[in-house]
Amino acid sequence: MNYNKFIDHTALKADTQKAVITKLCQEAKDYDFASVCVNPTWVSYCADYLQDSNVKVCTVIGFPLGANTPEVKAFEAKNAIEHGADEVDMVIN
Repeated sequence: MNYNKFIDHTALKADTQKAVITKLCQEAKDYDFASVCVNPTWVSYCADYLQDSNVKVCTVIGFPLGANTPEVKAFEAKNAIEHGADEVDMVIN
């Protein structure tokens, strides 16, 4: 069994730099992880980087506190999917 397919390789710090995201994506490809989990601002970049792999792009909505209104969360989720997110994890308030 490939246990790597249970791993979401994650970088969610607000100040994460592009070089870190690039490394995250490459490691996910190299080790055949299930996904990369990134803030919405990185979804499009990761989707492009990972397009020729089976690594999915996951993002977080309402992160970290979940205190956004339902309307904001709905917009953020829709926007993430439109930009290439395969999975959406939502923080509930």
